[in-house]
Amino acid sequence: MLNKILFKQIDNSALIVFRIIFGLLCFLESVGAIFTGWVKYTLIDSKFTFNFIGLDFLQPLPTPWIYVYYIVMGIFGLGIMLGYKYRFSIIAFTVLWTSIYLTQKASYNNHYYLLCLLSGIMVFLPANTYASIDVKLNPKIKTISMPSWCKWVFVLQLFIMYTYAAVAKIYPDWLDLTVPTQLMQGKANYPIIGSGLQHPFVPYLVGYGGILYDGLIIPLLLFKPTRRLAFFGSIFFHLFNSIVFGVGIFPYLALAFSLFFFDAKIIKNLFLKKKEFYSINQIKPLNYKPYLLTIAGIYFIVQIILPIRHHFITDNVLWTEEGHRLSWRMMLRSKSGYATYKVVNKKTNKTTIVNLDHYLSRKQKRMIATKPDVIWQFAQHLKHDYKTKGQDIAVYVNAKASVNGRPYKTLIDPKVDLANAKWNVFKHNDWILPSQLDK
Repeated sequence: MLNKILFKQIDNSALIVFRIIFGLLCFLESVGAIFTGWVKYTLIDSKFTFNFIGLDFLQPLPTPWIYVYYIVMGIFGLGIMLGYKYRFSIIAFTVLWTSIYLTQKASYNNHYYLLCLLSGIMVFLPANTYASIDVKLNPKIKTISMPSWCKWVFVLQLFIMYTYAAVAKIYPDWLDLTVPTQLMQGKANYPIIGSGLQHPFVPYLVGYGGILYDGLIIPLLLFKPTRRLAFFGSIFFHLFNSIVFGVGIFPYLALAFSLFFFDAKIIKNLFLKKKEFYSINQIKPLNYKPYLLTIAGIYFIVQIILPIRHHFITDNVLWTEEGHRLSWRMMLRSKSGYATYKVVNKKTNKTTIVNLDHYLSRKQKRMIATKPDVIWQFAQHLKHDYKTKGQDIAVYVNAKASVNGRPYKTLIDPKVDLANAKWNVFKHNDWILPSQLDK
């Protein structure tokens, strides 16, 4: 049964076309980061970056090399699209993209995380065995089929992502439309569509439509009678997100996933007219099947566990942010705040209020008032900075935060020296004060 599900040979048209689209989107995301100014205001304007905790060795290259870095990433994206030295191109892109993703949290985005995962998955797929320069250079690798696991690995990844995204929205502030309404109010100044987004129906569309879409899209695409309707619904949903929320390449990447749900013959006839269609019912268990299944099993177990880890940590993740990242919690809350950082010289007891402008960009200043892990990291940075000046300091933070328009409350215990506090990865950090959001 397992052999039939995973190793039955099927036509590979969907994977080939997906590779071409995926590579193009990787190229556009890379060079687009330069031309939109993202690289400048995220990696250049910042005096330092907030990397994922424990990965301090990952730092952005100085100007102009950071631009070269992104250009090289774009070139590897083209290599993926054209199927030129595909394995090298996809591995290189995966390493470069994941490294820059882990280097900074100022522009954290679940879609950037998804691109890390997809790139890693594509490393193991025979996506260059047709319509590629690699085939032109080495015709022996040409094939019109692939094992069916190449399809199901995408389906399962998407099912995990969308299911968790739907479940995360089932909480009071989303269900009573507080958050969807705030999201639309923030778009009121959009030209042409801004006033229309203020219609009372739109928060219902965003709120309940989002839950229904995320929760049902994969089953509806898998079920043939509802497939076309689900696909057209996807077009509306993702174009709406692209126009209103500006989420980069993700809407188009998500639409490209539809290739794996439609009959392969339809995909071949639409995009690869000269390709022969594979229709032989054949099962080819691979020699490395146990190794493959072990790696895949571990990978998907991690994917299932990561998004629920916040349930095992004290307090509400909307307040503490503990367990928020890597969990498909997309646009779930509005959070604002302000903070004052006080440095105390342990030897002289001299107190200094930190001028945040000396250290942080505008975007980073918003983060160090609302995200406890970033607050802790900045305290560590201050400790290191003052140490280079020969001073041993304590850092105290007075941070006030508001979640979804609630009154501002103290986020961090102002009596705790964060310069000497520890960061707990797998449990609650007691210096984050209780939220009382559930009361």
